[in-house]
Amino acid sequence: MNNNKKRCNYKKLFNNTLLYIFLCLGFLIMVFPFFWMLISSIKPREELLSYPPKFYTLRPTFEYYKQLFTLVPMYRYLFNSLVVAITVTLTNLLLSSMAGYAFAKHKFYGNKLLFTIILGSMMVPWQVNIIPSFIIVKKLGWLNSFYGLIIPAMVNAFGIFLMRQIISTIPDELIDAAHIDGCSEFYIFWKIILPLSKSGLATLAIFTFMSQWNNFVWPLIIIHKSDMRTVPLSLAVLNSQFGNNFGLLMAGSTVAIVPMLLAFVFLQRYFVKGIVFTGLKE
Repeated sequence: MNNNKKRCNYKKLFNNTLLYIFLCLGFLIMVFPFFWMLISSIKPREELLSYPPKFYTLRPTFEYYKQLFTLVPMYRYLFNSLVVAITVTLTNLLLSSMAGYAFAKHKFYGNKLLFTIILGSMMVPWQVNIIPSFIIVKKLGWLNSFYGLIIPAMVNAFGIFLMRQIISTIPDELIDAAHIDGCSEFYIFWKIILPLSKSGLATLAIFTFMSQWNNFVWPLIIIHKSDMRTVPLSLAVLNSQFGNNFGLLMAGSTVAIVPMLLAFVFLQRYFVKGIVFTGLKE
């Protein structure tokens, strides 16, 4: 018995060791591009062009970051991206949670049919919507404006689906008790549904913020004025105008990922919980 127990312990230890080794290797593989981007943004030019390349620098410099904010209006581009990403995220949180609450807790005619149509729209490639969306935005006069960047993305099918699944896990007894106490639907939604849906809201916020911050194709199509460019467009401009300045490009990429990292750090504790709850109920 003791020998079998020792063998099981050794086997478990061996399996755990292999698991940790693979996890560490995966971590290093994923982190290395970000490390290389960061270290390249503070290397002097001669070290950037040296061969073989070094994974460290003895003379760090922030000259590329100074160039980034002087050669191009990077503050303006950051402002544009923040306005678009934050506004779209907030509107998605509000509208998707309202729609999710209606689909999850209110029985009305066509509930399942409408929800099925929304799910079906997720299967339509986004490229199909580009031309009709552009025509609508042009007819409304929203080219080169925040309206064209924000309003088409104010709500999406994935957000409605996610919030519907999260809100479905909330006990109906809480809502019935609130109705008995005379609470209005808005009060129930604001004071009961939203606080109990923090995991789903955080998950949706991360997904929406990241997608809008990294959005390149749609701003490229409707934005032609330089003062309305977003960060992804600014990186494309840097690559076209200063493609030989590798350190400047790395500095721009580093600045571009900082808001996404901050958003994920602050909301990460809700992220996994939201993903787990997404498929609990049909």
